[in-house]
Amino acid sequence: MRIAVINEVSSREKNDKVLEALKGLPDIEVFNVGMSSQGDEPELTYIHTGLMAAISLNSGAADMVVGGCGTGQGFLISAMQYPGVFCGLITEPLDAWLFSQINAGNCISLALNKGFGWAADINLKYIFEKLFADPMGQGYPLHRAKSQGESREKLKDINAAAHKDFQSVLNSIDHELIAHVFTHRPFKEFIDSYGKNEFIY
Repeated sequence: MRIAVINEVSSREKNDKVLEALKGLPDIEVFNVGMSSQGDEPELTYIHTGLMAAISLNSGAADMVVGGCGTGQGFLISAMQYPGVFCGLITEPLDAWLFSQINAGNCISLALNKGFGWAADINLKYIFEKLFADPMGQGYPLHRAKSQGESREKLKDINAAAHKDFQSVLNSIDHELIAHVFTHRPFKEFIDSYGKNEFIY
């Protein structure tokens, strides 16, 4: 599984903690494609990182995106504007496990400033352990698994009906916004290397 970590400007100082918390998890490759605490890249707001999440997922470059912002709300709202993105706000390990089992989404948003205090690094580690502990979409409680799976499929249909196709979205939004995210070299290299679906940016 390829995971794209996409930090924005207000949470860039937490980037190292996110990466450290993901270390050692089996069967995942982590790509740090947003802002880092050491980088001197142009600023990325949650508007940029939501678009980056959508490009990462819709191109097939990433199987899962780990993003967030100060509260987690901005990134969540931004990412959910795009087709094919199913994002959850995760603040504790139980959220992560339930999101994995019931919703089986492809994107999580973390609150990386609000409430990010003592032992927050441990909380992040436990969040990722629980997010990837079991195969996604098994359901909880188990007797609800069939209904939850049917709901996920209906949500995918609603998502497709409620959005333009991704290329049309890219054609319709501010081209300076798109150009800006591709000035961020780690992101551009990631999409160029792993994107399976070609879009005209």
